Amino acid sequence: MSGKVRHYYAGGNTAKGFYSLYDSAIDDLERLYILKGGPGTGKSSLMKKIGDAMEEKGIDVEYLHCASDTNSIDGVILTNEKIGIVDGTAPHVIEPKAPGVIEEYVNLGVAWDSQQLLKNKAEILKLNENIALKFEAAYETFAESLSAHDDIEDIYISNMDFTKADELTERLISQFYGEDLLNKESKIKHRFLGAATPDGAVDFIQNLTEDVEKRYFIKGRAGSGKSTMLKKIVTAGEQKGFDVEVYHCGFDPNSLDMVILREKGIAIFDSTAPHEYFPDRNSDEIIDMYEYCITQGTDEKFASEIQRTTKAYKDKMKEAIGYLSEAKKLRDELEFYYIEAMDFKKVEEIQQNLLNEIDVLLKEN
Repeated sequence: MSGKVRHYYAGGNTAKGFYSLYDSAIDDLERLYILKGGPGTGKSSLMKKIGDAMEEKGIDVEYLHCASDTNSIDGVILTNEKIGIVDGTAPHVIEPKAPGVIEEYVNLGVAWDSQQLLKNKAEILKLNENIALKFEAAYETFAESLSAHDDIEDIYISNMDFTKADELTERLISQFYGEDLLNKESKIKHRFLGAATPDGAVDFIQNLTEDVEKRYFIKGRAGSGKSTMLKKIVTAGEQKGFDVEVYHCGFDPNSLDMVILREKGIAIFDSTAPHEYFPDRNSDEIIDMYEYCITQGTDEKFASEIQRTTKAYKDKMKEAIGYLSEAKKLRDELEFYYIEAMDFKKVEEIQQNLLNEIDVLLKEN
């Protein structure tokens, strides 16, 4: 029997720079192993193998994916057991709350040959410098893309009926929650459903909603009130004591892309590019914000302006993804130096020790 597996991001390459939601992902864990070590030291492989072992035991597992490398993960969490393992190296530095009591550092640096690395000191330092410059260029370009996106939003905002948007939101809130009021404190989890990666936009909407009974696909344009509606749904859920999974936009983390209310069996998400999906279940439902809230004919009236700003937005997005791809190639070169200097038998020993410790914790629980 395999456990339930969910995939998402806890950090992203955004128009606001690298944006971390790791605090929310790990805030209720009772045991957290923080891995330390350079690139190529086996952190991701170690976490994947432990995740696989836990799945085989029938344990629910969450995988925190790496936005800078689609083949890597940044963390694995055993949800119900409140145990986690995360990559604690930059840019996702984890600040421990109770070192030795909750958090435990695991140093993979004990498995490398420092003398071997010192031979390549100049190359390693130069690569680190160039990687940082590529990420800086990517973030600046994402910010320029967001500025163009804001220009698109302004067109639709100026042609929006906010009263209708509010009415639609209130109707959905009433439909979702009714008169229900849970006698408990709401648990809010902040995450990313997708990310801008060196391979382009990636999302896990299908995985995250596969066991949700009712899915609402929000269609519309930039600035048609999708994120605002989702934020109000989150606020209402929190006030009524429901647990809420809040999925931020991987491009603009101040916006929301999806809300999941698992206690209600409901998911509602922005289903426009770059994460555009269409209903494939009988229970799926479309909410068209353009049709409901935007003045008819807006697309046609402002067609040339929309085309111009959309092109600027997409061009800058493509350029920024290119910088991420260049950073990935440089990081692969950097990893090579560390891989050459690693004794992976020691890493396997560390992995087995972690598995043994986790097994003990599982028995205690």
